[in-house]
Amino acid sequence: MSDTENQHAIASAGYSVTIKVKVQNNIGNFALISSKIAELGSSIAEVVLHYTDFNYNIREYTINCKSVDGSQKVVSELGKFSFLEVLECRDDTLDMHIDGKLEIISKSKLKTADELARAYTPGVARVCKMIHENPEDVYKYTIKNNCVAVVTDGTAVLGLGDIGPEAGMPVMEGKAALFKQFAGVNSFPIGLATKDTEEIIAAVKAIAPSFGGINLEDISAPRCFEIEERLIEELDIPVFHDDQHGTAVVVLAGVINATKILNKKLEDLKVVVNGFGAGGVACINILLEAGIKNIIACDTAGTAYKGRTENLNPVKEKVIAVTNPENIKGTLADALKGADMFLGVSQPGVLSREMVETMNPNPIIFALANPIPEIFPDEIKDIAGVVATGRSDYANQVNNVLCFPGIFRGAFDCRASKITMGMKLAAAEAIADSIEEKELNKNHIIPSVFEGNIGYNVAEAVKSKAREEGVAKH
Repeated sequence: MSDTENQHAIASAGYSVTIKVKVQNNIGNFALISSKIAELGSSIAEVVLHYTDFNYNIREYTINCKSVDGSQKVVSELGKFSFLEVLECRDDTLDMHIDGKLEIISKSKLKTADELARAYTPGVARVCKMIHENPEDVYKYTIKNNCVAVVTDGTAVLGLGDIGPEAGMPVMEGKAALFKQFAGVNSFPIGLATKDTEEIIAAVKAIAPSFGGINLEDISAPRCFEIEERLIEELDIPVFHDDQHGTAVVVLAGVINATKILNKKLEDLKVVVNGFGAGGVACINILLEAGIKNIIACDTAGTAYKGRTENLNPVKEKVIAVTNPENIKGTLADALKGADMFLGVSQPGVLSREMVETMNPNPIIFALANPIPEIFPDEIKDIAGVVATGRSDYANQVNNVLCFPGIFRGAFDCRASKITMGMKLAAAEAIADSIEEKELNKNHIIPSVFEGNIGYNVAEAVKSKAREEGVAKH
């Protein structure tokens, strides 16, 4: 963890350690342990008493820390107490991932010979013949009806970059777990050992018969644009690149609620988007569709304006044609003057307090770079109207899990052939509406995924829109 991140970090379950200790049963020892943990900048999440008698106690402490180094220091410092013996210690995050986070569970228990005969031979042959005669029956009699392939080539994993499909698997497994937890959707991680666009498209098309939908994940730009577009055209099942559209949907939900509490209108906003990759392009497109007219994109070459020749590709050129109506040239700082909103899907620390001070009063700041945002919320809390980040240790986390499980749940429930812009807009509205207006405030414009049944609320909105737009087969 860098000095900048450590300065702003708070203890997190992502760096928790669980330590089992044998402690002499003397008054004050528990307080000494608790004080030492607090002194080290960590916090106790849970304490479990396993054994006690007149001489000693055995307790298990789960301790949230700021970093891996911090968790190791907690264990080391506690071990220095003369009245304490460390019995066991584990890194809770690594422990959760041992042998992976997924397993296959059969819906059929197969306790008898009769059940086996129905599930497999000879009975299963009847079902195979029915599907052969009527291919649509695959949705009725197999897992395809409710199963997503989570596909990656490992080239853009979180903030880690091109680390390969094997190293990206923990993220894909996590995605699959979230699909199931928040919308009851089955999914399976697929890591592809190729970066070639045509090979990826061919591989996904080859496995498509087994799945009802494809969730593309952590594929670098600009290849991700062509891969998604081609697969949408060439498959008759929903294809969704979550790094683009999941981010965009949740961003729009947050902007809708931010404008409510700040008494602003979407169509009046001047928005500066820093970061012109997959997420940035998708955010710009959905904000345009939502009615925002003045959007300026920025990247490492500065503002994106008509006539620029540096650092371009066909996708960026399409966006430039419909943005930056005043054709502002220059730097991010130039673009931000008089702006109402900054949306960062870019690099740590690129936004300064001085830049924010040049924006219109009560600016909306979405600093989504992870784990270190473009600016930390506490640096501008006195001048920003609303601040959101991609982090869980600050208010208003823009988290794609609010979107993708419900999007696919809704698409599956109506057998949608694709996921349209209208369906994404409907998902954003459903996420925004999940917070009642009386509960809206500057620290609560984006809901927690644990508030209510957001996944299923999104699904209902998506399903309704799919039927309205004529892409639902049911």
